[in-house]
Amino acid sequence: MRFNKFLPVACCLLVTSMGARAQFLMDMIDTTTNLGKGMLSMYQKYDALRFSGYIQPQFQMATARGIDSYAGGNFNPQSDNRWMLRRGRIRVDYEHYNDQDMPVLQFAFQFDGTERGVNIRDFYGRVFDTRFNLFSFAAGMFARPFGYEVNLSSADRETPERGRMSQILMKTERDIGGMVSFEPRRRDHPLRFLKIDAGLFNGQGLTGPSDFDSHKDFIARIYVKPRKLNAQNWTLVGGASILMGGMQQFTRVIYTMDNAHSFKVDSAVANAGKIAPRHYYGADMQLKIPNGKGKGSTQFRAEYIRGKQTATALTTETPGTIPMKSDGSYAPLYIRKFDGAYLYFIQNLASDKHQVVVRYDWYDPNTDVKGKQIGAPDAGLTQADIRYNTLGFGYLYYLNEHLKLSVYYDWVKNEATALPGYEQDLDDNVLTCRLQYRF
Repeated sequence: MRFNKFLPVACCLLVTSMGARAQFLMDMIDTTTNLGKGMLSMYQKYDALRFSGYIQPQFQMATARGIDSYAGGNFNPQSDNRWMLRRGRIRVDYEHYNDQDMPVLQFAFQFDGTERGVNIRDFYGRVFDTRFNLFSFAAGMFARPFGYEVNLSSADRETPERGRMSQILMKTERDIGGMVSFEPRRRDHPLRFLKIDAGLFNGQGLTGPSDFDSHKDFIARIYVKPRKLNAQNWTLVGGASILMGGMQQFTRVIYTMDNAHSFKVDSAVANAGKIAPRHYYGADMQLKIPNGKGKGSTQFRAEYIRGKQTATALTTETPGTIPMKSDGSYAPLYIRKFDGAYLYFIQNLASDKHQVVVRYDWYDPNTDVKGKQIGAPDAGLTQADIRYNTLGFGYLYYLNEHLKLSVYYDWVKNEATALPGYEQDLDDNVLTCRLQYRF
């Protein structure tokens, strides 16, 4: 009877105390008995097993019904407010260490469940070199190693959503591929401050069911970990990223910009089968200034990205499947030069529990045109070529390590064009009130 009562309790203790080391349990468990030996073996097998997760229920109000929005998705045609479960994540991580406490193997699995369905978000394995403790190799489904905002977890980010540019160019942030990383793990290594990731990925991310061509995206990022700038512990972090990719041109009809601020068509037979470019270049920086013990910090973040994007007439979003027309033929491809950036200001209010955030971001999907040039006769330009600027500001209250409240307002402004319906700024601002439960 005592054995049956003790075993479930002991197993619970093992699972919930995963961060402790073996010596602690050696002191707590009688390893001279078969039960004790079995419990210790179980702990040693799962000592680096960790369960985590969070849910983000939220209420939103838009300034008009049925707006298109990057603040959690478009509103239904007759709705200007909604309750929604923005994210519901469960993640399992397992790591195995050697006798020098160096990682040998990592496995991660994360899925997202909301009222809109259940989807996989991460599913990958990583193996570490244990001779030099410098390199690792990951394969599976994981975040693209490009930029700062794309790789910042939604649980930790101060704003409800990533910027418009990040959502369009890197929708769902993740892709399937393999990546090699250089990251010294010994404390005395002279390059311990440096991390380099480089990998090959399918390209379309999670927006499509499978890779639709043979071309792969090369993505790389070099990243300098936090460096102290002075005796006051100011820290600076920075990185540079590159994406050299593209997609096969299944059609011979390709549109590019000319000097007359309009699209020109190239329908040469030789176009079919070539690779249309998707080239991104980015740089990011984060500065953190401590405000004093228990008073949080002041933070500044910035990231700029520019390059070429291949998409279709009505969107600059990376295609998840081969673009098709309604008659079943291949849709023409549009190649545009773009740029965009975001700037963050984050300030704690005399406490690490209260925080305000201001973010300004812009995305210009076609830097060759602006304003009234969009919508000019015979230019072939659409709403996909319109620049958007967004000013967001909000307040966060960290009740404890498991609960966060945020109130955030997105003030979205599009440039005035000659396109019908876009002659002036659209009424598409959004207020978001969110609770985040985390374990």
